[in-house]
Amino acid sequence: MALGLFASLLGVAALYVLAGADFLAVTQIMVYVGGVLVLLIFGIMLTKKSQSPDNQLKNYVLTSNINQFWGVVVSLSIFGILFVAILTANFSFFERPTNVEQSAGASTVQPIGMSLLTTHLLPFEIASILLMVALMGATYIATSKTKPDNDE
Repeated sequence: MALGLFASLLGVAALYVLAGADFLAVTQIMVYVGGVLVLLIFGIMLTKKSQSPDNQLKNYVLTSNINQFWGVVVSLSIFGILFVAILTANFSFFERPTNVEQSAGASTVQPIGMSLLTTHLLPFEIASILLMVALMGATYIATSKTKPDNDE
């Protein structure tokens, strides 16, 4: 599951690169692949598996090979359709158009950085303060110890 999510997140980053949004591609890799996926993998690794024999019997799945032939036929036909579609596709729309403001290969990181620190400084600072308050609240909730009710 985690490997499939890794591949799909990298695919989204590749689509951002093809669209000319290299800042979004790097952000996609750093935030989602570097943060969310690593957190998910640690959650999977740290989950305790129950050793009770009763729980293992509840998760028993009966498998059979009855539909193996039809599964192979359907998967090969889908593969053939996708293979023909890729071979006959017109990929000329992936060429980046050049305009006066931005040449074909210029990075978008510098204009975004300049915009965040000049014209959009107030929303950028408000978002950073909001994220800091959310982090402090999450830390407080995670570390606060509940006092037992000893009213007697």
